[in-house]
Amino acid sequence: MTRTDWTLLLTLSVLWGGSFLFVEIALSGLPALTIVLGRVGLAALVLGAVLALRGVALPRRAWGAVLVMGFLNNVVPFTLFVLAQGRIDGALAAIVNATMPLWTVIVAHLFTTDERITPAKAAALGLGFGGVVVMAGGAAGGEALAILFCLGAALSYGFAGVWGRRFRRMGVLPLATAFGTVAASSLLLLPLVVIVDRPWAMAWPGQGPLWAVAGLALLSTALAYLIYFRLLASAGATNLSLVTFLIPVSAVAMGVVFLGETVLPRHLFGFALIVAGLLAMDGRVLRWANPRMARQGRAAK
Repeated sequence: MTRTDWTLLLTLSVLWGGSFLFVEIALSGLPALTIVLGRVGLAALVLGAVLALRGVALPRRAWGAVLVMGFLNNVVPFTLFVLAQGRIDGALAAIVNATMPLWTVIVAHLFTTDERITPAKAAALGLGFGGVVVMAGGAAGGEALAILFCLGAALSYGFAGVWGRRFRRMGVLPLATAFGTVAASSLLLLPLVVIVDRPWAMAWPGQGPLWAVAGLALLSTALAYLIYFRLLASAGATNLSLVTFLIPVSAVAMGVVFLGETVLPRHLFGFALIVAGLLAMDGRVLRWANPRMARQGRAAK
């Protein structure tokens, strides 16, 4: 990857890691569904304007698939994470979110024919989910429920990753898919917000929560999507997956610095096991190591 790619990758990790910070602030004055609707609704306006300027439209035939994608990739995980952060710090939520690639492997194994779980992948899955067990070992009550919410959100992302493969076959541009998912999510969430949150009866939340929702929408969603697809084109999906390792680091750092959050040793140890599982499954470290080992072998001769 080029220096620009690395810069964009780090920026993306900060934007997505910052979403947990924004949610913490937004929860001080707004209910969960309203926060999620504000996030996807404002993002839809921005991405829609970008598509209009580029002269790109979302094909009508894709709207059914987009509705499902919006439900799996936005409505379910965004809502579950916000509900979880009402009980745990964003730092811990971000760490559990790192299990998303593990769930994707399981979903792909169950619902596709081209990606199977090999013994090596099974061992990596065991290592990664062992990290979750370590983190949840001392959890009780609200914390345990929140971790389950985060795992459910990560699982939903896994389903979304598998479902989203169809858009390439349909010839839908990635940025059009991104707009479609946030727009569809807004349509799905609007009646729920009206029924559950009754926004006309809410007290004024204050500027902090409102600015936090704006940050969620404009920075952690709209701008993040634009950077994501720029990186996807320039660095490729494999290199882009490195952001999985960086998001929890960014989220934990911002939570500690700006909100005074604390991370327990079992959380760090659990995260280390998750990272180890992801690295083992990714195989990139082994591919990087093999050339060095080969050179050492030749030198020994």
